[in-house]
Amino acid sequence: MDDRLKSMKKMVSTLNRAAKAYYLDDKEIMSNLEYDRLYDELSELEKKTGIVLSSSPTIRVGYELSDSLPKERHEKPMLSLDKTKDPAALAEWLDGQKGLLSWKLDGLTIVLTYNGGGLIKAVTRGSGEVGEVVTNNARVFVNIPLKIPFSGELVLRGEAVIGYEDFKELNDKLTEIEVKYKNPRNLCSGSVRQLNNRITAERNVHFFAFGLIKAEGLDSERSRKEQLEWLSKQGFDVVPFREVDSINLSDSIELFGKEAGNYGFPSDGLVLTYDDVQYGESLGATAKFPRDAIAFKWRDEVIETKLLDIEWSASRTGLINPIAVFEPVLLEGTVVSRASVHNLSIMEGLRLGIGDEIRVYKANMIIPQVAENITGSGPVRAPENCPVCGEQTDIKQESGVKVLFCANAECPAKHIKSYTHFVSRDAMGIDGLSEATVEKFINKGFIKEPADIFQIGRHKTAIIEMEGFGEKSYRNLEEAVNKARNTDPVRLLYSLGIPNIGLANAKAICKHFNNQWHAIQSASFEELTRIYGIGDVMAEAYVNFFRNEKNKRAVEDLLEEINFKDMEQASGEQPFLNLTFVITGSVEHYKNRNELKSVIESKGGRVADSVTARTHCLINNDSLSNSSKNKKAKELGIPVITEDRFVQWLENGEKPEGIM
Repeated sequence: MDDRLKSMKKMVSTLNRAAKAYYLDDKEIMSNLEYDRLYDELSELEKKTGIVLSSSPTIRVGYELSDSLPKERHEKPMLSLDKTKDPAALAEWLDGQKGLLSWKLDGLTIVLTYNGGGLIKAVTRGSGEVGEVVTNNARVFVNIPLKIPFSGELVLRGEAVIGYEDFKELNDKLTEIEVKYKNPRNLCSGSVRQLNNRITAERNVHFFAFGLIKAEGLDSERSRKEQLEWLSKQGFDVVPFREVDSINLSDSIELFGKEAGNYGFPSDGLVLTYDDVQYGESLGATAKFPRDAIAFKWRDEVIETKLLDIEWSASRTGLINPIAVFEPVLLEGTVVSRASVHNLSIMEGLRLGIGDEIRVYKANMIIPQVAENITGSGPVRAPENCPVCGEQTDIKQESGVKVLFCANAECPAKHIKSYTHFVSRDAMGIDGLSEATVEKFINKGFIKEPADIFQIGRHKTAIIEMEGFGEKSYRNLEEAVNKARNTDPVRLLYSLGIPNIGLANAKAICKHFNNQWHAIQSASFEELTRIYGIGDVMAEAYVNFFRNEKNKRAVEDLLEEINFKDMEQASGEQPFLNLTFVITGSVEHYKNRNELKSVIESKGGRVADSVTARTHCLINNDSLSNSSKNKKAKELGIPVITEDRFVQWLENGEKPEGIM
């Protein structure tokens, strides 16, 4: 069962990656034949094992919107765990018994109930006695099985968590209202308790089982290890654990400690339970704690250092966070010199002042934090002006917490995505400027408008001294920036991020005006709508963009920094003039689809990403496939041709028939 389940998880991941690449990125990472074969193999395994994972492509979980989350009382109260930071106390607690040592995941505890092989209920821990019913949301957790082989009533507990990588990615997308999510646990709690489970599905919530409460007809006296192994065979991911006794307990704690920095999910310690279920239950519970489990909290390494500065970091939400900069110290094996203070309330509570002696530590052995302030000479005064744009700041109260905001809607920090687009491959194509680096440069005040990117040399010393940079990284960046100075009107127009003006439309516009930038920038609404593929809405947004004084100044500054290369003019016959093609699948006569796309455009055609009523022809070497593009083309009566047929048109100089 274990090997089959691993295979199923791998298949689900592979199929979902292929589907995403095909439907969202217009790429094929496997043939339709291979996809169908793998899909059928997964479907057959699901039938044999009785397990269907929530992310399986063989099912589609519907999204639902609830008015509220109903409350429900737990059959057994969910008590908190007693805790210790002393490994010797753990050994004494174990008292010669065998135990299981596992991560204490820092998320939201959930009780799941299955019956007849299907998930019927999910309830949060809540107060410990009463929780919230989140069944619809649990159905869209990334790794939860919606169907299992066991048909009796099953009740189990586990932790819903969001990984650190997903947290960072998701946190970048949060709106101003959601700035309260300061860590993966808060984001997970907010995601699981959503009224719209579409949002939950987008948050990549994982579930790890850690306790079997009830399994109808199953031997309840078995060991906890056997219970977790049985749950794993039912399709659940279980919390990673180690078997321990009085001999290997200390070494096991040390091993978990070494893994803590690399473990992908938030954990605030370890949990030790007795392996013998009956023995653990015979011990009963106190008013606060069960006696069959105990939590181990890492003894934080706390180091004294001196506060050198408070930096203010503006985010795309408008929030400006204080960051403590202190003399570098070695903490949990790495050198650290900075720690987020999160908000004004925390900074004022710590009374942080420049030169203060402070104590720092790593929360959960990962995230640098200020533990306390020994001197307490502050707090440092919050800036009245944004460190990025210089406009006035506002202090607001959010849920009783004092936070600092930039009031300027045009602050560069709020437009990081537009700068990231500006430097992207098909735009100005500046290698080495990732979104994270762009954000750092904006926060440092190096970039206030796009043209500043070409003046990055003015900040050479500061960039070299930045964390993650150095002489070599700076030289590579400088070389990429200077290379990007020699560009063309298509790249510049596309890089500006004008609404609805994608790469294909930028090419069409530049071609219409013979790549003359003055004419491109000055195009009227009427002229634009005469270009094939440019509609009224696009033309209006285009004209309004270049009428905006701020945009005009930004473009003028850019023109001072770049040089336009000579563009090769299209020559010869233009048999595909005003025709729109879509390309799908692999190609044989060309290096890749981009090369085929260039040929079509050189002959007057246009290449779109998806099949619509305005498409004239779909190129697909597997013209009989059941892909979505083929199906759509057939529905709309659009010809589907092979690459061979396309090459014949080119070689014979034919004007395509039947697709006009």
